[in-house]
Amino acid sequence: MAVNKQHPFVPGYRLNVNNVEIYYEYFNHESPDAKVIVLVHGFLSSTISFRKLLPYLTKEYKVIALDLPGFGQSEKSTSFIYKLSNYGQLIIDFLDKLNIQDVILIGHSMGGQICMHAARKAPERIKKLILLGCCSYVKRASRSLIACSYLPLFTWGMKSWIQKKDVKQNLLAVLHDSKLVTQEMIDGYSKPISEAAFTHCLIRLLRHREGDMSSEELKEITQPVLMIWGKEDKVIPLKTGYRLKHDLPNAELIVYEKCGHLVMEEKPEEITNEILRFIAQPEGASHEIL
Repeated sequence: MAVNKQHPFVPGYRLNVNNVEIYYEYFNHESPDAKVIVLVHGFLSSTISFRKLLPYLTKEYKVIALDLPGFGQSEKSTSFIYKLSNYGQLIIDFLDKLNIQDVILIGHSMGGQICMHAARKAPERIKKLILLGCCSYVKRASRSLIACSYLPLFTWGMKSWIQKKDVKQNLLAVLHDSKLVTQEMIDGYSKPISEAAFTHCLIRLLRHREGDMSSEELKEITQPVLMIWGKEDKVIPLKTGYRLKHDLPNAELIVYEKCGHLVMEEKPEEITNEILRFIAQPEGASHEIL
């Protein structure tokens, strides 16, 4: 068992999956029949981004939050191929290691795209998807930028870019309510990107990351999908949510006013209520709030 530095009272664990050490937090439920939810964070984040949802979700479900390879407290691997489809497969292999069959995936931003990859790969195991400000329709990096990433000075430039990033300003940019930004939040989001090896992982992600799923690929995801968006999301604009809803065969969209990209920071209780409703909802039912 690992020491959980982000959440001192939560046990953290480590598991080797495909030769990559994965850090995860597991919240068991007293009911052996409780459904399992897996939380998948987004770019430049970690399990900390779900900390406000955990007190609500863990009352009803078994919950697992994991750090993706290269992020948070998971291994900054130099062998993992940082493709979104590989991340999706890693989620499935992670479940195999824990002997978990059926799950509900919740993904934020880039984590949402990863959850959709897992859903395509194992439709019989991924029962439902909940996508929070889901990254979609992003193209692969240009060939010229990928070529530049192999130049010696590129690593130095990337490291300088990371060091100059003002986490507080970034949080203010992705939240509608600036009062939510506390020193505890700044410290929590700062730590995962401060490690020296993180720079190399970002460069590998730049090189390996394929473009997001096409409309044709999205149409293959037939599981029920709940999408939650902040109307003031400046990172993944709401118009992306409408497009994604159109391409997913079985999706509903809920939009929150006065809310930015970090919807789980700004609307944790409201989001949880919708998640509870959606999970209990029979397939084929529809519920949409705009």
